[in-house]
Amino acid sequence: MEKQPLLNTYVNNVSMEEAVRSIEDMIENRHKSYIVAVNVDVAVKIEKDKYLKKIVDSADMVFVDGKPLIWISQWHGYPVKEKISGSDLVPVLCRKASQKGYSIFIIGGKDGVAEKAKENLEKEYPGIKIVGTYAPPFGFEKDPCELDRINRLISEVKPDLLIACLGCPKQEKWVYENCQKYGAAVSVCAGATVDFLAGRVKRAPGWMSRHGLEWLYRFFKEPKRLFKRYFIDDLEIMRLAIKYWKL
Repeated sequence: MEKQPLLNTYVNNVSMEEAVRSIEDMIENRHKSYIVAVNVDVAVKIEKDKYLKKIVDSADMVFVDGKPLIWISQWHGYPVKEKISGSDLVPVLCRKASQKGYSIFIIGGKDGVAEKAKENLEKEYPGIKIVGTYAPPFGFEKDPCELDRINRLISEVKPDLLIACLGCPKQEKWVYENCQKYGAAVSVCAGATVDFLAGRVKRAPGWMSRHGLEWLYRFFKEPKRLFKRYFIDDLEIMRLAIKYWKL
């Protein structure tokens, strides 16, 4: 699908319905594809990490995750239709998978978290086929033996959907470097989604998400971990919004 510029990358200007329909087409065609979502943190990282920028620019689909980027797209004159985060998209894909028989593999989270997410999804969506889960050890991305093991695990079950919840930029780099090696049709980079699905972390109320305040809810939940990200690193987005205005 065509993309349009947004700050330092390009995004697909689609609704959730259009996004899911496109992913279904990818699955049906067995075209190995990967999908990423860009939020403020990712946009800031892209500015400093050329390799990450290449990965995002090369993705088959790039969604906008976050109201601030929606507002910036409107200010720049290229309004994006809808915010589509991994944590919003994955449950919709799971419901669709249960209806159409798509198989799913979940990778990421601490020990037991992906398995708990699997249990919860099987209760919520009867008939869903989650064919594997895996919590990779710390530093797995630098271990060739572990990478080969993961690729074999995924290839053995050939999932239609791989949900990668490893955090940015680790998940994007791992998917980019391995998606042609493992047997999944479509890989979705989904950040903290596995923690939400497992019930380990509670999502912000809908009204906060709709008004661009989900970050604030997450900060109150994990202030020590997120202070630097939200109040130091991500303030760079204001400079980027000015830098890329009308370019």
